[in-house]
Amino acid sequence: MMTDPIADMLTRIRNSNAIYQPQVSMPASKLRVAIAEVLQDEGFVASYGVEQGQAGKGQVGTTLTIKLKYGIDGEKVIRHIERISKPGCRVYAGVDELKPVLRGQGIHVVSTPRGVLSDRKAREMRVGGEILAQVY
Repeated sequence: MMTDPIADMLTRIRNSNAIYQPQVSMPASKLRVAIAEVLQDEGFVASYGVEQGQAGKGQVGTTLTIKLKYGIDGEKVIRHIERISKPGCRVYAGVDELKPVLRGQGIHVVSTPRGVLSDRKAREMRVGGEILAQVY
């Protein structure tokens, strides 16, 4: 039984990125798709897609597939990705506490009342929330 699906998602991305896989697949949920959308909007992944599973193989749910992004010379775009707020210790930040990551080269993924946003958009919209992950 999985207790933290966001940590599972980030670990799958981290592991696939470490061995230069072109894409990674995982079970889909609304939160995972929202995080993938933030990563795509901020330029950390090339694209993502949600597909319905086939009933014949025993997979009934939907699958989220994320296409990872690499530089021209094969360098990794995602150098670091980690879970900040965990089920045992939630981390919240107000809009004034959301500081840029690596002077703007990275992002925090924040769950706000207006949806899952990057820290840039959260500061722009003047909302705070739970810091889900840090990416740079």
